[in-house]
Amino acid sequence: MSRWTTTKYKTTNWSSYNDSLKRRGSLSIWFDPEMVWVPPPNGKRGRQQQFNDAAIQTGLTLKVLFGMPLRQTTGFVQNLLRLVGLDWAVPDFSTLCRRQRTLNVSLPYRGGSGPLNLLIDSTGIKFEGEGEWNARKHGGPKRRIWRKIHIGIDEETLEVRAVEVTTSNFGDAPILPELLDQIAADQDIRSVTADGAYDTRKCHDAIAARGAHAVIPPRKNAKPWKPTSAGAIARNEAVNASRYLGRAIWRRWSGYHRRSRVETKMHCVKLLGQSLMAQDFDRQVAEIQVRVAVLNRYTALGIPATEVVA
Repeated sequence: MSRWTTTKYKTTNWSSYNDSLKRRGSLSIWFDPEMVWVPPPNGKRGRQQQFNDAAIQTGLTLKVLFGMPLRQTTGFVQNLLRLVGLDWAVPDFSTLCRRQRTLNVSLPYRGGSGPLNLLIDSTGIKFEGEGEWNARKHGGPKRRIWRKIHIGIDEETLEVRAVEVTTSNFGDAPILPELLDQIAADQDIRSVTADGAYDTRKCHDAIAARGAHAVIPPRKNAKPWKPTSAGAIARNEAVNASRYLGRAIWRRWSGYHRRSRVETKMHCVKLLGQSLMAQDFDRQVAEIQVRVAVLNRYTALGIPATEVVA
């Protein structure tokens, strides 16, 4: 059987994309003098919070960007405020650490021009254990602990629209309904693309409940389900089409290969650090959400526009 010809692409907006890459290094993107640094009085008894969530997220964002510990982050933010001439108080390292556990991270996104095509995948990220080289070279302990990151991105804008963090003993399929719940109810979802690990009844039913089309490859030994729900009927159609066309042709026909874009986004998440710095689960969730917020701001500055080379 002959192989598919590799498709070649070329970038058509090099000038604007090059400018967006340079702007990613601009501190003015991450530090806005008009932000609400001090929260307004809440009218409750007791001591008021000294810093707004925006101030805490700003400090944690700079921490993630430059890979600094909390104390160095405090000094960095203090110098930035001094350079721009703002006489604002700076949260110390203990305040950043304490507030990170309960921080409500704001995920910026622009949104596309039409219905949402959601691409879903998961990956693991290490937070405890020696590196592979150290364990092999010096015989260090090989025990490693991982967290799983589950994300859903917009195919058009490449922005992350949903993110969940779990321990390593969670499967992929049970998290898909929770990712869909993070999408606003009034947001029209056209399709949800995921790999074969999401070929379960709950996933198909959750996708059908949002009126979306599931692009999930059936398992090799897939058998039709009883057509008791809209998700089961849609899945049976995919099974029949895969048998008739063959798995390779079905993937190209259904557009399944678009899922590679979410795998690329996972790689971008790990470019901000191959392991997590936080040690407890709640802070790790906030750290990953801050990473996602950084990537969404990067993406909003500009992405390459490509076209197929004839």
